Amino acid sequence: MPYIVLSLIKTLIVVLILMHTLAYLQWVERKVIAHVQLRVGPRRVGPHGLLQPLADVIKLITKEDMLPSHVNKPFYFLAPFLAVLFALIPMCLIPYGGDINVFGIHTTMQVTDVSIGILLVLGLSGMGVYGVALAGWASNNKYSLMGGLRSSAQMISYELPMAMAVAAPLLILNTLSFRHMVDAQAGFYFGFIPKWSIFQGPFPQIFSFILFVIAGFAETNRVPFDLPEAENELVAGFHTEYSSMKFASFFMAEYANMVTVSCIATLLFLGGWHPLWPAAYGSSFVPTLIFGISALVCFSHAANPARPFDRITLPVFGVLFLIIAGVFLIPPVQQILMPLFWFGAKAGGILFVFIWIRATLPRFRYDQLMRFAWTFMFPAALINLFFTSLLVALT
Repeated sequence: MPYIVLSLIKTLIVVLILMHTLAYLQWVERKVIAHVQLRVGPRRVGPHGLLQPLADVIKLITKEDMLPSHVNKPFYFLAPFLAVLFALIPMCLIPYGGDINVFGIHTTMQVTDVSIGILLVLGLSGMGVYGVALAGWASNNKYSLMGGLRSSAQMISYELPMAMAVAAPLLILNTLSFRHMVDAQAGFYFGFIPKWSIFQGPFPQIFSFILFVIAGFAETNRVPFDLPEAENELVAGFHTEYSSMKFASFFMAEYANMVTVSCIATLLFLGGWHPLWPAAYGSSFVPTLIFGISALVCFSHAANPARPFDRITLPVFGVLFLIIAGVFLIPPVQQILMPLFWFGAKAGGILFVFIWIRATLPRFRYDQLMRFAWTFMFPAALINLFFTSLLVALT
């Protein structure tokens, strides 16, 4: 009974955090793109636009749900459900930290630990193509159909280099369990270089990491691989005929897939929740330092506000950051929060790259996208896997 209750609590925590993350990831994306392109971004709904995600959710929930008369209704309703289902389930398999004790019960920062976690996540993620393809076909719209067909070809093509990019570090780590992968990357070379997959011998997997991230962009239909929803030629792509929450479901699935790709890259290549350098050299004080500096910046801007309302909001955020900085100094709490901080920082860095690329790169032509997959990504991943397996066998 305690195990069942604890599992339900962990599931609830993951769902609540993930839903808020997906909502505010859109706010972060709009803000980052605005700064990159010298614009302002959301700023009117709440302080600094922080309530914009809530406004978007209310708008999508209350918006009239149009049902076109020409669609195939069973599959039309099934498509967004499949897209969200196969995007959210992998998050239950991702470990976010090490082992902890909760009221005397030993547990892990993970909903469920599966010995073949990486294979299960890749399989579930690959099934996500059915949601997009089915949406395009069931809409009975030529633009939606083209978007669905593009997505099917794109996701199937880039799954091959992604799978080979994943297989290469698995040969070195010698496990399919996420937790064992992270354990195999614990420690440091020469006392300060982390034993991540991208640094481990006999063949450092930095090239596999780059291939995996590029394939992850294509698998999640992100710029420059967002051909399935190219609005300048397909109106809106596979979701043209969708509205209200069904329309929002596809965006939720896209952002959930981005989070999944970032988490897998963190676990497989970047050492999971292990710090960048040993705690003996002060890595445990990094969160306190970051939040403390953030608080000082807030107080500084509040003293010279750009807008009158900043005199109120920025001190509030400054006090909040100081409280968080103090919490990270409490030893029992620090033991739980530090793995979550390092895991979140690494995954957040990869998510920032997703947003940064969208703000800077143009979209591929479809022939360029497919040529890049089959004439560069596939041979490069194959050669990388060959040399990795050869050196592992020899050493």
